[in-house]
Amino acid sequence: MHLFTEHVNPHLGRLLEAINMDKRFVRGEGCYLYDADGRRYLDFVAAYGALPFGFNPPEIWAALRAVEASLEPSFVQPSALQAAGELAERLVSIAPAGLRYVTFANSGAEAVEAAIKAVRAATGRMGIIACENSFHGKTLGALSATNRTSYQKAFGAPVPGFAKVPYGDLEALERLLSERGPEFAAFFVEPIQGEGGIVVPPPGYLRAAQELCRRHGVLFVLDEIQTGLGRTGSLFACEAEGVTPDVMVLAKALGGGLFPIGAMLCTEEVYTEEFAMKHSSTFAGNTLGARVGLRSLELLTRDDRALVRQVAENGAFLKAGLERLQEKYPHVLRRVRGRGFMLGIEIGVDRTTYGRTCLLGVLAEQENLSPVLSSYLLNVCGLRVAPTLNGSAVIRIEPPLIATREQCQEAIDAIERMLIPLAQGNTAELVSHLLGIESRPQALPAPAPAPLPEPSGDPDEGRVAFLVHPVDLRNYPEMDESFKVLSTEEIAELADRFNDLLEPFVAGSAHITAANGRRVFVDFIVVPRTADQLMNMPHAQAIAEVRAAVEIAKARGARLVGLGAYTSVVTRGGLHLKNPGVALTTGNSYTVVSAVESIYLAVQRLGTRLPEATIAVVGATGAIGRATAILLAEEVGCVVLIGNPARPEASRKRLLKVAGDAVAHLADLAREGRRFAPGTIGDRLLELGPLPDAEAGPEAWQALALRLEEAGALRISTEIDADLPLADLVVTATSTAEEIVTPANLKFGAAVCDISRPPNVSRAVKEARPDVLVIDGGVVEVPGRPDLGWHFGFEQGLAYACMAETMMLGLMHHYEDTSLGTDLNLPTIRQLRQWAEELGFRLAQLRSFDRPLSEAEWNELIAARTRVLSAAGDD
Repeated sequence: MHLFTEHVNPHLGRLLEAINMDKRFVRGEGCYLYDADGRRYLDFVAAYGALPFGFNPPEIWAALRAVEASLEPSFVQPSALQAAGELAERLVSIAPAGLRYVTFANSGAEAVEAAIKAVRAATGRMGIIACENSFHGKTLGALSATNRTSYQKAFGAPVPGFAKVPYGDLEALERLLSERGPEFAAFFVEPIQGEGGIVVPPPGYLRAAQELCRRHGVLFVLDEIQTGLGRTGSLFACEAEGVTPDVMVLAKALGGGLFPIGAMLCTEEVYTEEFAMKHSSTFAGNTLGARVGLRSLELLTRDDRALVRQVAENGAFLKAGLERLQEKYPHVLRRVRGRGFMLGIEIGVDRTTYGRTCLLGVLAEQENLSPVLSSYLLNVCGLRVAPTLNGSAVIRIEPPLIATREQCQEAIDAIERMLIPLAQGNTAELVSHLLGIESRPQALPAPAPAPLPEPSGDPDEGRVAFLVHPVDLRNYPEMDESFKVLSTEEIAELADRFNDLLEPFVAGSAHITAANGRRVFVDFIVVPRTADQLMNMPHAQAIAEVRAAVEIAKARGARLVGLGAYTSVVTRGGLHLKNPGVALTTGNSYTVVSAVESIYLAVQRLGTRLPEATIAVVGATGAIGRATAILLAEEVGCVVLIGNPARPEASRKRLLKVAGDAVAHLADLAREGRRFAPGTIGDRLLELGPLPDAEAGPEAWQALALRLEEAGALRISTEIDADLPLADLVVTATSTAEEIVTPANLKFGAAVCDISRPPNVSRAVKEARPDVLVIDGGVVEVPGRPDLGWHFGFEQGLAYACMAETMMLGLMHHYEDTSLGTDLNLPTIRQLRQWAEELGFRLAQLRSFDRPLSEAEWNELIAARTRVLSAAGDD
């Protein structure tokens, strides 16, 4: 960990590390920076405009050394400050007409604070008007004038007395002044909004705003901290409209890139004795700062402001080059903004840009794309730029004022290099440098921008959402196709880095129309964590991340939210999401229905006789495993219930409870007149003698379960390797991410239905055991096979059964908690089976290892089973 991260700002430090922006620059010279490895970077940030002459300008160093040589005193408060007086005189001489007095500060924010105090003292009014999207600094008063809630909330800002109007909107300003003018001391405005995204107001705005303020007796304050002193191609940005403010604040460039200094200039009318005698600063107006300021002004104004004129010319060249890129890549580069060397490029990417799932759109919507693009430009192209703080889609281009035309062309070329993969939607190319790997060419579908589905607003249309997440690293290419060129290890590192960048997001939306005409709108919301990450993070954090996704669903209008995969596991089937404000389901009830149907279909194709079969349920104490075991016990000769080997005693106790529940269920069926096939568990149960009363407690049913275990009709186990080979049929429904079913622990000719995600069945089974049928459980066909917005690794219109349950509940407007916890309700399972038939949901074509099983593959499987079983019989 770098000392900056360890001792200065760990939160910012970790973010910089995540996107490889944590460079340790060891040398700066002119427009270039050099890192510890000697690599050179073209700096087009210029410390947000505070480096007018680049790094280490010799003329500014000479000014500092001159102070050292003269022994001029550094800080003498109070006294007649000679250097401060000279700098003030020079500033007044070049500033807009009417500005008479200068109050020095140590930064731009302090200069804004001084301006707030001065205008209040001058008018006796406390109100301050500022603009939406503005930025004036982060001290409390300046922060109150800044329009960014995320910066303000934790610090008690804005303090009373601050009002906002839209930037560039004269009607809004006039309306506020007409209604409440006497409340306000001043209107604070930037000639060009910097941190707001390099926003240039309409022509004539500043002059008209000044006239409105004067008409209502409100002072006009220009914040030229970033725009002033040559940045926009004129000495002050307000010169473009000939505006003469009552107050102007300066900083940044005034320090020549070496020394912090700010200044507030005001008219004689604004400068009052009250302010003069009660505002002060120990370090303001110090000799070093003033001498640096004088030398900076000399460099800016010498040769009839030659440097400033050069900025205007080179800035026009740079902007023209960027505008040509905008014409070439219009679907990702929305517009070019600004003037002189204060430019911004607005990135126009969102989830509709590419017509496919692409993390670039997600990053953009979560205001993280600009940092990633800035990282690419820095690490791959050697160009240092930075996002604007408020305008998250805007990358600032603010070179030192000394930047040459050749350096501007270098920047243009670098930006085009970045725009090429951005235009393609090639996320992998734009993040490969984070992994320390070279880019890998790949063919991607051409971007086909398409609008996202939106709810119809019809109250008859149901509203639900379903939470998904990349169960394992293999799912990342489903979230972004460009990741297919990355290895699992590379994706793992990328997932760790993105932990600090990605929040839950909407991956897709769809309108579902059932067979009976009912309709539902569903959002699929991604929790960007793998199963391992969710299971290994602190429990409270996992709950918080799932809850954040539920809040997104609620905000979008969902009345029921389905918890997919490990969002259900870590919330204990939703029970730990207390008071979510919306109905929940795990979708486990219909998952059980689909699993049982898959087993029956496979058995039919394979010719297996259920009354003679042994079925093992791995994960039998979980919600899905328990209910599946109970239902399958109706038809089979023996059930092996397998639990967690890490806690054998506790697992056996829970497994015995499941076994008792299964026995009680069979007894209920017998009382209802059900006749069991000879050799089945139900048949063996009736052979044990009279059944207990229906009201019998769990101990009675568990005692019967133990008797069935003695009779060989049931088995309770935590030894998967010892007892799984007994099973003709296997169902896996665990919450472990491990591959616990292997070629070595499966019976010859077994059929496995793997419901677990990540899969519990090792892929080695596919190659090593051609006699074994592995079915991906829980995959269903949605009515009409609509585009769900994210394919989940399936063909269009297929979904997991848990998703389908959520859709069905929405179609039936059944906005009640369903399938929560581990004890699934058998009547609910039957109800969902019935609804599925009515609404048109059905089991999809059987799949194996993420692919549909073709008829040829079925025939090959049956032939392989026949060969293996025949050979085993001969032995």
